[in-house]
Amino acid sequence: MSARPLKVAVVAGEVSGDLLGADLIAALKRQHDGPVELLGVGGEGLEAEGLKSLFDYSELSIMGITQVLSKLPTLVKRIRQTAAAIIAANPDVLLIIDSPDFTHRVAKRVRAARPDMPIVNYVCPSVWAWKEYRAQRMLAYVDHVLAVLPFEPEAMRVLGGPPTTYVGHRLAVDADLLETRRLRAQSPVKAPADVRTIMLLPGSRGSEITKLLPYFGDAIAEFVERNGETRFILPTVPRREAMVREIVKDWKIQPEILVGAPAKWKAFAEADAAMAASGTVILELGLSGVPTVSVYKTDWIISLMTGRIKTWTGAIPNLIADYAVVPEYLNNVVRGASIARWMEKLSVDTLPRRAMMEGYDLVWQRMQTQKPPGEHAAEIVLDVIQKKRPGHF
Repeated sequence: MSARPLKVAVVAGEVSGDLLGADLIAALKRQHDGPVELLGVGGEGLEAEGLKSLFDYSELSIMGITQVLSKLPTLVKRIRQTAAAIIAANPDVLLIIDSPDFTHRVAKRVRAARPDMPIVNYVCPSVWAWKEYRAQRMLAYVDHVLAVLPFEPEAMRVLGGPPTTYVGHRLAVDADLLETRRLRAQSPVKAPADVRTIMLLPGSRGSEITKLLPYFGDAIAEFVERNGETRFILPTVPRREAMVREIVKDWKIQPEILVGAPAKWKAFAEADAAMAASGTVILELGLSGVPTVSVYKTDWIISLMTGRIKTWTGAIPNLIADYAVVPEYLNNVVRGASIARWMEKLSVDTLPRRAMMEGYDLVWQRMQTQKPPGEHAAEIVLDVIQKKRPGHF
């Protein structure tokens, strides 16, 4: 490609999306001969690549229908603001990353005003889980989907959605995760008489922490009563440290609270098993080789809509392996005593642990790609631009 500047609009609404976007933009800079100019919404990762975010993207870090409804006026304002800025700038491509409640509404407005502008969606919406009709509707405003899970291209094909390519997942090439895998492979599995280390991962959102930590507290009390001395570690992010300490301050058994990313990966390397909030962390645990149980308490409105959820599991390793690798507890069936009994089986050398590790190996194999995710994604973005706007460069 020529040395012409490449103008990219990018909209990311979560920390994970910001990281993906930054990785892709860095790859674009390597693949495009000219400068890459950014506009849109993002966080520290994208800002390090040159983005001046239209507003603080933490405003978009919301979860659950009740939170969306409570912040609806602000969301509508930000959607209009973001779309208007992109339409006015008329970039070479619009890259929307995850956070579909926000990013897809921006994309629809941009497509209506600039029908020739290429739009690429990074991270496939979970159309395979619920609201399958979204796949076909995306044809109207998305030219290509960059999937981070290997089963998603086929799911989108079956549902009649836009062209979709599995580019790989950032976790499969993450340096911290790879080092954790190496350390865990060198560590022997504990014997029942050994003091075991159990990790608690109640999520990073306030609503997740307040709902799940009390059940985790019940689980560790039950575990100690049945098994004796145990080490419990609880990694958290800096902005949630005070909340976590407040919730656990009266627990008879105190977990070690570890703050920040380095401490988290150290905990991953040392844990014999983990109880964790359903989400990306379950995939992190699976790829790291930490036996785990997935636990979640949904937004109360979502609980009323469970009949519309089509997927058979919420644990990503299960979806990739296509069978139940990780046990799950959801809503009314969450019990500390059940979680404790799983920790007993998964923290030592048992058949359930061996079966889980076999499943983790399958997940790891299926997630491998020939190219790093960002590089592959950047290639597709450039290809979409050339096809949508031939002769543009």
